[in-house]
Amino acid sequence: MSSYHFVPAQWLPKTNWKTAGLLVPSLLLCSVVSAAPRRQEQHFKVAAHPVITIHNPNGLITVKAWTKAEVMIISTPASDRIEVDAEQMGNRVDVSTRELSDSVAPDDMRADFQINVPEDAELQIHNDAGNVSVANVLGDMNVETVAAGVDLEDAAGYLSVKTVGGSFTCIRCAGRIEASSISGNFRLLDLRSYHVWAQTSSGNILFNGEFLPNGTYSLKNYSGVIEVRFSPGDSFDLSATSLKGKVNNEAKLTPSPHQRHFMPRWGNALFGTFNEGRAKIEMTSFDGTINILKRD
Repeated sequence: MSSYHFVPAQWLPKTNWKTAGLLVPSLLLCSVVSAAPRRQEQHFKVAAHPVITIHNPNGLITVKAWTKAEVMIISTPASDRIEVDAEQMGNRVDVSTRELSDSVAPDDMRADFQINVPEDAELQIHNDAGNVSVANVLGDMNVETVAAGVDLEDAAGYLSVKTVGGSFTCIRCAGRIEASSISGNFRLLDLRSYHVWAQTSSGNILFNGEFLPNGTYSLKNYSGVIEVRFSPGDSFDLSATSLKGKVNNEAKLTPSPHQRHFMPRWGNALFGTFNEGRAKIEMTSFDGTINILKRD
């Protein structure tokens, strides 16, 4: 049988409601602050031609060159369920994002990076989602993504970019460029490269750069638009073939004196020489449109 006891009100502890009202927001603020992203800054002294590798499942990776013989890494994880590891082994700096528990939501796996490297650094970057941006790095570069876009500016060396659905933009790049994608679009602008190989299945390709003497430029897709812009001073041999698509041309071509071309029985094809034919351009599509247009 339950029993009840009467307690006089004067025996109860007094509550300071004003203090309690201030305490609750303070507790909430503490919880918000503890859940805020943990910014981390790390510095590594390196010698000439360092190698920097980055493995990240999701996030923004921004890499810029500077004149210091040092690699600076500023990382911002999206949650406390992941951790960024950065370690140096000789002249190589490895950066990676790892899970701290078995059940981590995709949004919590995000980490953003701001990285400064010497101009002659070599980069190896794997970023599944988000974006990769690199500026003024002159060393070799290998970038692989799934859905992340890749933006390169004033880069040189051997540039290799592979994406599944990410776009690729290369502005004022030099060196050797090789890019492939399943559905990503390519924009190659103001290039000074002797070798360009770009292939995407269902994406568009825009090339608006210099055709250097003895340079080779191969642009291929299955569907979409391949567009090349040229100026009156350019010099190239051109072959453009689309099996089921159209070929639109604004260049006054003459029959090529350098080689004979096999004329396909089906589809549209265009072969010829512009000026002296010093560079070689090959454009191939299955059912996409090919445009050879004058540069504005």
